[in-house]
Amino acid sequence: MSYRVKEIYYTLQGEGAQTGRPAVFLRFTGCNLWSGREEDRRKAICDFCDTDFVGTNGPRGGEYSVDELVEQVTETWLLGSSDADAKPFVVCTGGEPLLQLDTALIDALHHADFEIAVETNGTLPVPAGIDWLCCSPKVGAKMVIEQGDELKIVYPQRDIDPATFAHLNFPHFYLQPLDGPDLDENTELAMEYCRKHPQWSLSVQTHKLLGIP
Repeated sequence: MSYRVKEIYYTLQGEGAQTGRPAVFLRFTGCNLWSGREEDRRKAICDFCDTDFVGTNGPRGGEYSVDELVEQVTETWLLGSSDADAKPFVVCTGGEPLLQLDTALIDALHHADFEIAVETNGTLPVPAGIDWLCCSPKVGAKMVIEQGDELKIVYPQRDIDPATFAHLNFPHFYLQPLDGPDLDENTELAMEYCRKHPQWSLSVQTHKLLGIP
């Protein structure tokens, strides 16, 4: 199998429970909730996505075999980190990474000593071996994931109530303000919900605030 990758780069995780942690971001192409084309946004299930996951034209983007992709991820980590004792960490994202991420790649990344995190919309089954699972449900998309490490809702979304997900088996629950022209208002709404429902915490996109790629 070959994997189509938009980009691979070294950065700091900008949101959620792992905020501030150095990581290689491995962004796969493709998503099952939006084509990624602007002309399709209005009819997409997830119509507020702010990520370019179309094509393979980003840094280190391309189509790779398992071994080639692990080599790219490893090189990116080694170029970014000068601490030989640090645990290598890769965040598999997209688009929707579970359209492509499989046990063969997970095993190969583990063999290269990587801890593997995944950011998914929760609509696809999770292959075995993932070390950190972040699920971000979208209104109108049926979730098949009921447990993981963090559940993060972009808030507010039309017709979505965080209480619907509060029973799921996640140790961390986050509301992340919906970006865009109403960000300030959405941030206030998210903060107010978290104050009233302490099960939920606020997740801020620090990478955008700080200008981190």
